[in-house]
This record gives sequence, structure tokens and C-alpha cells, in this order.
Amino acid sequence: MIYVNAFILGGFICLIGELILDNTKLTPGHITSIFTVLGAFLSFLGIYPKLIEWGGAGATMMISNFGNLLYQGGYEGFHSAEILGFASGLLTKVSAAVTMAIVFAFIFAIFFKPKD
Repeated sequence: MIYVNAFILGGFICLIGELILDNTKLTPGHITSIFTVLGAFLSFLGIYPKLIEWGGAGATMMISNFGNLLYQGGYEGFHSAEILGFASGLLTKVSAAVTMAIVFAFIFAIFFKPKD
């Protein structure tokens, strides 16, 4: 059943992104930023962890989970070491995602050339 839940939740998030993209003049960069902030806000309200519990990979593979991880890391860091902990907490939770994004971008830049 978890596969069905993941498919439904991931599909719903993608549907919202497509509706925004098709019906507004927002660019994909704007939509990415909106979903990241929305993920952090839903995490603040305590909703996003429940979505992860229900939808599994349907919630954790989306860009909104990046906002969730930023919020969770900042929250935990602030409670352990106040302001400096907030900054370091942001980086510890998302360091793997940022590192992999840089590595894959480098690999793709080697093999694929942009069109003129």
C-alpha cells in the first residue's frame, strides 16, 4: 500500500507544479522556490512529517522535502547551540543533497555540452 500512497502523493505534488506552470507566468525556478518554502512551512506546522509517514518516497523525493530538511536541521541546531547551531544545523541535514547535486552537475557537464 505504501507504493500506492507514494504514487498518489508524488503525483499530486507534481500535478500542483504543472498546474502552476501551465496557468501562470512563473518559471520553473519560481515554482522550485515556492515548493521549498512550502515544505518548510508545512514542516513548521507539523504536517510534512505526517505526509512522509503516509506517502514515504512520494514526499521525500520532492523538492519540498528540501525545505522540510532545512527547517528540521535549523530547528534541531537552534535547540542545541542557539544561533550558531541554527546555521550549522541547516547544513548538516542537507549536506548530502547539496553534495550530490554538485557531483552530478559536474558529471553531466563533462558528458553533455549545451546547445548554442
